[in-house]
This record gives sequence, C-alpha cells and structure tokens, in this order.
Amino acid sequence: MDFKGFVDMIDVMTCVISVETKEDGSYGDIRIVTGNAPYIASIESLDGMAPEMLSTKFEPNCLYERYIPKDMNFEDFCYRCAVLKQPMHTYVHPERYDFWFNLTMIPLMSVGNIHYCTYSQLITKNADSEEMSNTSASTASAVLNTCIKLRGATNFTQTMNEVISDIRKICDAQSCVLLLTDNEKRVCSVLAESRNEYSVLPSMHGVLRENFYELTTTWKDTIGGSNCLIIKNANDWKYLEDRNPVWFKSLTEKGVESLVLFPLEANGETMGYIWVCNFDVNNVVKIKETIELTVYFLAAELANHRLLERLKVLSSIDMLTGVLNRNEMNNRVDTLRTGSEPALQGVGIVFADLNGLKRVNDNGGHAAGDLLLKNAAVVLQNVFVGNEIYRAGGDEFMVLLTYTTEEEIAAKCKKVKQIERNYPDVSFALGYSYSKDSSDITEALKLADERMYEDKEKYYKEHPEFRR
Repeated sequence: MDFKGFVDMIDVMTCVISVETKEDGSYGDIRIVTGNAPYIASIESLDGMAPEMLSTKFEPNCLYERYIPKDMNFEDFCYRCAVLKQPMHTYVHPERYDFWFNLTMIPLMSVGNIHYCTYSQLITKNADSEEMSNTSASTASAVLNTCIKLRGATNFTQTMNEVISDIRKICDAQSCVLLLTDNEKRVCSVLAESRNEYSVLPSMHGVLRENFYELTTTWKDTIGGSNCLIIKNANDWKYLEDRNPVWFKSLTEKGVESLVLFPLEANGETMGYIWVCNFDVNNVVKIKETIELTVYFLAAELANHRLLERLKVLSSIDMLTGVLNRNEMNNRVDTLRTGSEPALQGVGIVFADLNGLKRVNDNGGHAAGDLLLKNAAVVLQNVFVGNEIYRAGGDEFMVLLTYTTEEEIAAKCKKVKQIERNYPDVSFALGYSYSKDSSDITEALKLADERMYEDKEKYYKEHPEFRR
C-alpha cells in the first residue's frame, strides 16, 4: 500500500504507525512509517504552533521514541488500533507539552507480524470544552454525577470519599485513593480512600508511615510527561521495573497486580494523585477516559478548597504571632453565648496581658515590640498546648481551655510565670476563671479580666518605674 500517497490526501496532521507483534503476543517496535506535509512540518518547523520534538528532522520508519519520550499510554493506543483493529480517539493534555491534543487513530492493514494504523492530530493551546465533553454516554453520566456531588457538597471530606468510592466501582478495583502531597512540608496525607471487601491491599493510611512522600517525588519522572500511568500487563510492569525499580518492588511486595495513577494538577501545581489498584484490565479504555475527565474537575475543586482554607487561615490567624485573632475569638465567644454549639464542660478562661510593651516600643522601636509579642505568644503556646490561644488586642491574649480543672489552670498560669523568665522583657499579668460548663461564658470572661487587672496592678506596685 502506498502509505505516503494515502496520508497526503488528508489535510490534518497525519502519519502512519506500524506496530510489531511477537510470538508471545506482546508487541515490539512502534515506528512512524511516514507522514503528510502538515505532520512533518509539526516536527521540523519550530514556529511555536506545535510542541518541540526530541528530533527536528523527520526520517521515515524510525522508532517513535526518536520524536517523543517513551509513553506507555501512546503505545497502548497504537497496539489497540493497529493490532486489535479498534478505532481510537482521545482528547488529552500530556504534561510534557503546553498543548491539548485531539487524537484519532484508524486501523489499517497487517502484513505478517507488522500492523498499521493512521494517527491524526489537531493541536490547540487551550482546552476545548466541546471536545472534553465529547465522550461516551456512560462516561459522561459518571463524570456528571461527580460534578453534581462536588457542587452540592456541604461536607468536603465526605463528598470526596463518595467520589473515590464511585471511581473504584467504575474501575471494579480493590482500592482507590485520593492522596494529597504537601511539597513544602514534604508529607503525604490520605484525603479519601475506598476499598472493597475482598481487597488484599493494605490501607494507604498505614503505608504512609513508611516515608511515602519520598517515593511520590519519583512518580512524575515515571509517568514520563504523559498525563497518567497505567500498569496492566507484563510490558507495563517491565517498563516500571526499568524506570522505577524501588517503586516496582514496593508495589509487587504489597500485592498490586494493576495500577492507574493520575496526577491532580491545577495552576501548575501537583496537589496529589488518584491511585487505583487491582482494577478490571479488560475495561482500561473506559477507565482511562472516565478518570481522565474526572480528575480535571477534582483538581479544580481541590484547588478551590485549598484556596478557601488558606483564606480562612488568613482571616482567623494573627499574622504577627501565629495565634488565633480577635475576630476568631469574638466568633467563638458568640457561639458559646448563644448556645449554637453544645455546651463545653470544664471551661477555663485565662487573660494574659503583656507588661511593658509601650516601654519596649519607645526604647527599641516597633521591631522590638513585635519581637516581644512573638516571644509572648511562644510562651503561651509552650504552656497551653492543645488549647485555643487568641490575641485579643494589642498586648492582650486570651486562652480558652476545655475539659480542664481549676487546679490545672492555676498550674499552667504558674508555669507561664516560670517560662517567661527565659525571654527578654516578657512579663505577663494573668487572670483566670473556671466554670463547670460554658453556659455562663460572659461571667467567666468578666472574672478572668478583673483578676488580670488585679495582677497588673500588683506588678506596677512592685515596679513603679514601668508604669505608663
């Protein structure tokens, strides 16, 4: 067949690909046999309208790795189309390129153990929503169901667990996990996990204790610039063993027989991964299609959630000292006053007012005053571990303790007086109150405040030179 003459009749970028099969049923070399003028130009013309290839000189019948890095998803598509004679289509954004690819593959003839297919592509810089939604009815239904759950969520974590459970069932998998990565703290956490009753795989909650973050740093290189990693057969396992032997050993030791791994990315940041183990390998095309589209929305929702959490922190934390701010204190007290939350038991209130902040500001400037406030917060954080510490005003802090005793509060206040000696100029006037519950929080606040001023007056009687 005149492949060159055939592709030259097609206007869009098109080439012919050959796939070699071996006697054991596996495939061997995958080659770019020939291409039409637009396809060859996409390789040889560096005009910014197409991604840059590894080689900028097209030569017929070369291995595809001459132009792009080894890609198991690409190889699977070629095998399915050329060997299994399945027409293939996908709309994808490989991580290695700043382009979206609209790919169509059509099976052609076979000659002995060499099988052929066409490969046509349209390339755009931006995503096309119509192309993204151009999918099978079952996939569209599954993704729409996910979107509805995400948009109607009132409990973020619970909703994510439901979505992950749905993905596991679609994949007929033993396990599905939404794993978050924190690149600043270099830790991982499980946001959601679903395991079927027959799963032989360990829970990811237990696996994370094995310094798992360091392993996740190798995943991007293993994915190799594609948009996901799918391990489903001996060829794929061999690829993983060669590319990432440490991870290969970890997976096989834990009983993983097949794996899907999709990065969750938004705004150029990898926030985590969808991880599916021991799935139905006979349904891999639909599984890839479904998760591929689902992670697009999951990543956006996760990015929005992270942004809201950061804004919540900014609105509730005193940025100088790192303790909760006055606004958060007022909101907390209001909920206790109105009874909108269940009454707290064993409630302690401590007011801690810095002595001499004005003197430090006058003598050393506001930088010295800021350092004093930071050190004061450190003292309180060291003593009131696990309690709610608020910066109530310029030099005043409030601590809320629950399920405590009056003796414990008194002991902690005494400890504050001891620890403050380790920090230059840190001196607190302290007052506390104790009540059996939070039903009369107003009186508890008033009593603690009065006692704090009594302690401050005592301090100035002992140190009259510091009185303003």
